[in-house]
Amino acid sequence: METAEATSVHTGASSDDLYPIALLMDELRHDDVASRVQAMKRLDTIAIALGPERTRKELITFLEDVIPEDEDEVVAITAEELSKFVPYVGGPEFAPLLLPVLERIASCEEPIVREKAVDALNEISTSMSEAQIESDFIPLIQRLAKERWFSLHVAATGLFKSIIIRVLPELRKELLDLYYELIQDDSPMVRKAAATHLPEITDILTENFGYPGKSDDFHWDLVTSMFQFLVGDSQDSVKFLSVDVLISILKFERQIQDKSHLEELFRSLVLLIEDPSWRVRYMVADRFEQLAANFDDDKYTLNLVPRILDLMKDGEAEVKKAISKQLPGFAVLADKADSSVVLEQIVPCVAILSNDESEVVRSALASEITGLAPILGKESTIKHLLPVLVSMLKDEFSEVRLNIISNLQVVNEVIGIQLLSESLLPAITGLANDKLWRVRLAIIQQIPLLAEQLGVAFFDQALGQLCMEWLWDSVYSIREAAVANLQKLTKIFGEEWARSELIRRILEKEGEDFDNFTCRITCLFAVKSLVPVVNNSIIANDILPFIEKLERDAVPNIRFNVAKALLVVSKSLLVPGSDSGAYVDIVRSKIVPSLEELKNDEDVDVRYFAEQSLTSVKADLEGLS
Repeated sequence: METAEATSVHTGASSDDLYPIALLMDELRHDDVASRVQAMKRLDTIAIALGPERTRKELITFLEDVIPEDEDEVVAITAEELSKFVPYVGGPEFAPLLLPVLERIASCEEPIVREKAVDALNEISTSMSEAQIESDFIPLIQRLAKERWFSLHVAATGLFKSIIIRVLPELRKELLDLYYELIQDDSPMVRKAAATHLPEITDILTENFGYPGKSDDFHWDLVTSMFQFLVGDSQDSVKFLSVDVLISILKFERQIQDKSHLEELFRSLVLLIEDPSWRVRYMVADRFEQLAANFDDDKYTLNLVPRILDLMKDGEAEVKKAISKQLPGFAVLADKADSSVVLEQIVPCVAILSNDESEVVRSALASEITGLAPILGKESTIKHLLPVLVSMLKDEFSEVRLNIISNLQVVNEVIGIQLLSESLLPAITGLANDKLWRVRLAIIQQIPLLAEQLGVAFFDQALGQLCMEWLWDSVYSIREAAVANLQKLTKIFGEEWARSELIRRILEKEGEDFDNFTCRITCLFAVKSLVPVVNNSIIANDILPFIEKLERDAVPNIRFNVAKALLVVSKSLLVPGSDSGAYVDIVRSKIVPSLEELKNDEDVDVRYFAEQSLTSVKADLEGLS
C-alpha cells in the first residue's frame, strides 16, 4: 500500500492535500476490524473533503484496490456507503464509475456482503440514464451471469428488477432470456436466487404492461416457461418458491382479464399440492387464500375445495398448521361460489382437525376457527361450530384455550351473548382458576366485553365474584389486569353499582386480610383506579378515608403509593363544579396535611413522591384562587 507522499507523485498533489486518503489508509491498516468499519462509515466525509474530481480519481481507485481483500464486515459497510455516493463523484453523469468496485464486492462468496453490493448497484442504477444502463449496467449483468462462479450468477439475479422496464423492448427480451438461463443454472443456489427474485420482476412487468395493448411486453411465454421449469425442479428448496411466482402470474391474468391460461396454471397448482415434499405443500397451504383469490373464478374455487381438505388431512403438522390459518379467508370465497360448501365439507373436517394430535395444529386452528361463524350464520354456528369451540376450550394445551377465548367477540356478534354465555360461560368460569396465568389473563381481558353484553344482573350472578377474586391472585399481572377491569366495569354499570359491588367489597378486606401486604396495596391500587370514574361524593366519603388509613402503614411502598393516590384524589376533587367549594376545603384540610406529614417520612422514596404530589396539589389550589 502506498504512502501519502508516494501517492502525491502520481497525482501531482501535495501531501497535505492527500491527508484524508492517508488517514483512511492508516485506519484500514488497523488490526481492529471495528476501527476499519468506523473508517468506512466516514467515506462520505472524506469524499466531501476531497471533492468530486479527486474522489473519482483517487478514492474510488483506492477502494477498488484494497476493499475486496478486507474482512466481510468492512466490505459490507463499504457497499452500503457507496450506494449513496453518486452526488460525491459529481452526479449521475459519473455514476458508472462506482460500478467496478461494487462489481468486485458482488463477487464475494459471503451472502450478506453480496446482497449489500447488489442493493447498492440497484440504488445507483436509479440515477443512471437509459444510455448508461445500456452501455454500462447491462454489460455488468451479462458479465456476472456468464462467469463460471455460482456466487456471481447469484449476484446477477438480483440486478434485473431495477432496470427491466427501463430498456428498449428488444433488450428486455434479451434480459428475460438471460434470466431464463439463470433459472436453469446447474447450481441449486443460483436457481433458488432466481426463483426468489422472479415474483418481484413479474409484478413489475404486470404493473407496467398489465393492460390492453401492452400485455405482449409482459412476455407471457418466457415468464410461464420459467415458472414451469421451477415447478419441475428437482430441489424442493427451489420448487416451493414457484408458488409465489404463480401468484404473480395470476395477478397479471386478473389484471388483463384473460382466463385462457387458468386451466394450465391450475394443473400446475395441483402438482404442487400433491408434491412429495412437505415444504412445497406447506408453501401452497401458507398461500392458499391468495391462490384462490387470484384465480378469481368460482369454478376453480370449488375445484380447490377437495384440495384444501387434503391439506387439512396432511401427514405433516406444519402443513396443517399453515392451512388452518387460511380457513376463514378461503371459506369466504367458497361460500360465495356455493353457500353449502363450508357447512357440508369444510366444517366436518374442521371438527376432525380440532382433535389433531399436534398442539401447534390445534393452536393455529383455535386462532382462526371463530372466523367461520359469520360465514355459517347463527343457526349453523350454534349447531355445528359451538360444540367444537366448547371442546377446544377444554383442550389440555393452554395456547389452544387462550386463542379461543381471545377471539370470542366474533362468535358473540353472530349468535348473541345469551347463547354464548349458556354454552361457553361454564367453560370460561372453569378456566378462571387455570394454573397458567396467561390463560387467566386472557379471560380477564374478555370480561368488559361480556359484561357489556350480559347486563348487570347476569354479570353479578355469573362473573362478579370472579372479578373480585382476581384482585387477590398470586401473579402481579393478573392483579394489575383485574384492577384495570374495575374502572372499565364502572364505566359500563355506573357509579352506584361500583359503590355497592366494588368499593364495598374492597373496604371489607380491611377487616379480613389486611395483615397481608399484597392485599393492602392491591386495595389501594383498586380504589385509586376508581377515582376518575366515580363522583366526588363517593371519593370524599368512601375512597379518601380508606386511603388516609394507609398513610401510616409500616411498608414504605404503600406509603409512597398513598402519596401518589392523594394527588389523583385531589385532582378529581378540584375539578370546577357547583359544589367544588366543599371539596376544595377537603383538599386543604385533609390531603395537604397528609402530604406534609409524608414529606417528612423517614424513607427517601416516600419523601420524594410526597414532595412531588404536594407541589402539584398546591399549584392546583393556587390556580383556583
